[in-house]
Amino acid sequence: MTTHTPETGSQTARAAWMRVLALADGAALDQAYQSLGPLPAFRPLRAPEVGMTMVRGRAGGTGEQFNLGEMSVTRCAVAFEQGVVGTAYVQGRSLRHAEQAAVLDGLLQMDDWYEAVQTIVVAPLARVHEERRARRAAEAAQTRVEFFTMVRGEN
Repeated sequence: MTTHTPETGSQTARAAWMRVLALADGAALDQAYQSLGPLPAFRPLRAPEVGMTMVRGRAGGTGEQFNLGEMSVTRCAVAFEQGVVGTAYVQGRSLRHAEQAAVLDGLLQMDDWYEAVQTIVVAPLARVHEERRARRAAEAAQTRVEFFTMVRGEN
């Protein structure tokens, strides 16, 4: 079994699918995961565990960084017999979500599984995420207020 290396650069492609998996709704991810059928054997390198991380922000989006607060994250790492390691970090406390995302990350690194996982799992989840993002943007746009100043003439 060979490791998959997309033409666009494996780090960029991997970051993209890891983002989709991490942001996926847990139920939708579980359903897509189950639809893959029998998976190759894997073992936990780091069983799913919950921890905390500091979230940082920037004033005005571009200003000085500041600590916004802490949030829960769950991480997991799995190893396949083929020597591939899958990892995941997900927001919240879902052990199952983290393990499934780690397994899928590992499968996406294998040529034999790449197309199936992209087609059955990643592409549909990415589409749902983009639709949700567009819907939220449209809702936010409805509340946008435009300010203007009228110039008074000289009297």
